[in-house]
Amino acid sequence: MKKEEPKENIGAKIAELEAEMTNLNFWSDKTKAQATIKEIAELKEKLAGVGRYDKGNAVMTLFAGAGGDDAEDFTGMLLRMYLKFFETHKFEVKLLHENQNDHGGYRNITLEIHGKNVYGMLKNESGVHRLVRISPFNAKQLRHTSFSMVEVIPDFKAHGGDDAIVIPEGDVRVEFSRSSGPGGQNVNKRETAVRVVHIPTGIAVHVETERSQQQNRDRAMDVLKGKLYKKQEEERKAKESGMYVSKTTEIEWGNQIRSYVTHPYKMVKDHRTGAETSNVNAVLEDGDIDLFLEAEKDL
Repeated sequence: MKKEEPKENIGAKIAELEAEMTNLNFWSDKTKAQATIKEIAELKEKLAGVGRYDKGNAVMTLFAGAGGDDAEDFTGMLLRMYLKFFETHKFEVKLLHENQNDHGGYRNITLEIHGKNVYGMLKNESGVHRLVRISPFNAKQLRHTSFSMVEVIPDFKAHGGDDAIVIPEGDVRVEFSRSSGPGGQNVNKRETAVRVVHIPTGIAVHVETERSQQQNRDRAMDVLKGKLYKKQEEERKAKESGMYVSKTTEIEWGNQIRSYVTHPYKMVKDHRTGAETSNVNAVLEDGDIDLFLEAEKDL
């Protein structure tokens, strides 16, 4: 099992590089000097436990899982919870793609979130979320369990596309369709919506809200890079901890990271950190998830 580099080694390297900066000839080679400054900044972030993309924006996708209409309704509930949280924290939100049902629920929806430290704050929200309640879609008013998947990835557009993830042209299949999102008649008349499929993994990204087909394609590629980065990070962490991670996570019982229960009792509990509250309304309706985000910092 691979071990992380000791913090004292990182600290020693920082001290060594900072000592170089005191040299009178430090700025004689501007390219090398700038590279040194960048390396110091990255090492300090690593020492503080802050990843390369943590300070930047994020892309969040919600997927309905097992549970039919209830699961799609739950996905809508989670969407409203996060939107309320974003509003409270004054984050800017842009819609990239949505697939809504006839009841106001969502099969899936993708958002672009702008703000300080957004990815670092939200990255551990990724996983399966579970709801237990009396189903509003069941005439017998029976208790029902439904699931939704949350995926949070770094926004690679903010990093100029970033060269950390390189995707060979032959690994991608691009499909076009008519946009169903906002943008006016100009958008809806032409096939501007883009679906990009990463052939080796089967990962797909759909973007439809940009003004042109090329803009949607470029944005979809950025999101795809974020998804592949997230996948690599999860596999790396699993390898370092000696854990096995399946290629796909089923959005169903046994995989949930957090449960929201409104019947027969009221509780929201994170199964990874143990953080919990009985104030379900504050969480789902007011977006008060700071308790869980604070606990997730240790993950």
